[in-house]
Amino acid sequence: MTEQLQAFWLDPRQILKVVVYTLLLVNFGIYFADDLHFASFTMRDGGALLDWTAAFATTIDMAAWLTLLFLFELETYLLSDENLERAWVTRVLHGIRLVCYVSLAHSVYAFAIIYFDLTQVGPVPDVTDLCALVAPDISFVRNLEYTDLTTANCATLSNASQFYFAEPYLVLTDSSGLALETNLALIDFLEVIVWLLILLTIEVMVRLQDRGVTRGKLVTLIKGSKLIFYAALWLAAAYWFSLGHYHYAWDEALWILGFAAIEMNMREWKKEIEHEGKQGEGSFAAPG
Repeated sequence: MTEQLQAFWLDPRQILKVVVYTLLLVNFGIYFADDLHFASFTMRDGGALLDWTAAFATTIDMAAWLTLLFLFELETYLLSDENLERAWVTRVLHGIRLVCYVSLAHSVYAFAIIYFDLTQVGPVPDVTDLCALVAPDISFVRNLEYTDLTTANCATLSNASQFYFAEPYLVLTDSSGLALETNLALIDFLEVIVWLLILLTIEVMVRLQDRGVTRGKLVTLIKGSKLIFYAALWLAAAYWFSLGHYHYAWDEALWILGFAAIEMNMREWKKEIEHEGKQGEGSFAAPG
């Protein structure tokens, strides 16, 4: 065991994984704090259970992804083939994964509802001055920056003549602010979809390599698809960065690196399979 630990800490790739996973855990804490902050504006009047889970959609989403990342690390690196072949280990892994999938399904629903609701917002009738809307617990949002609306700051927040409730009767914005909030909600939704597609490709590759399949048309298709998916995520990171949301861009990059670590595990696993194949009989190419 001591020799294994020494080999682990002497491998720069493993040290990189530890650093990335640790930073992702730190980011999880930061996003939880962000959700608490946003909920202090959007949930002031309370709400149903689904309203609260929607308010903490990012926290729930990240918890599920962290768990899935850990499960993939177990399957592709930490657990031996002997352990993975035990029925109870498989049942536990699949059970935890199912819970994560349910959480991710909730995230898709929550982000879709947020985007849809923003597209349906109409202007506040008979109001052309933001100061006319000053009231207790009302705030103004632009580019995810929430500010309590007061008589002292209302004239400085916007000079528009039309205003909208981005959150029912709690959070106001103007036309440009609503357009930006809608775009950001769409980016959130699309990011979740792209990450789910990446998850699907990894799941398929794990199953294929578990059967000894490392080459073929399906494998090539999956590799090409993943390049497109990761490119889309880098574009999303650039968009967040361009809007001044440096932490979101940093978080996106960290998650890409986190899953790059899993891809690294998959490549090492593939080499082991092909090396064993050369020593024995059988083909590792996918049919077709």
